[in-house]
Amino acid sequence: MCGAPVQSQNLPAGVDVEKETVITGRVLNAAGEPVGGAFVRLLDGTGEFTAEVVASATGDFRFFAAPGEWTVRALSSAGNGTSTVNPSAPGVHNVDVTVAK
Repeated sequence: MCGAPVQSQNLPAGVDVEKETVITGRVLNAAGEPVGGAFVRLLDGTGEFTAEVVASATGDFRFFAAPGEWTVRALSSAGNGTSTVNPSAPGVHNVDVTVAK
């Protein structure tokens, strides 16, 4: 069983998006419907595993990271998918991941 924290849409109280880089998004199937319970992994610019969370029932996920090049990979029973995001500064950076078999 994975120990990754389940995610929600709301940022925790006290998060200062002027100082922190937040990567957030949703896992979606090919029809654009949310895929809950997917394992969402964050890989750095060299492809190294950095973190993993479980998408919420509405497909939402969130990571706190540094500016730079990141790959977000979702693994689920509905399929797998990958997206990239390149935040250059603090703030909320959205990237959705579409999964398919």
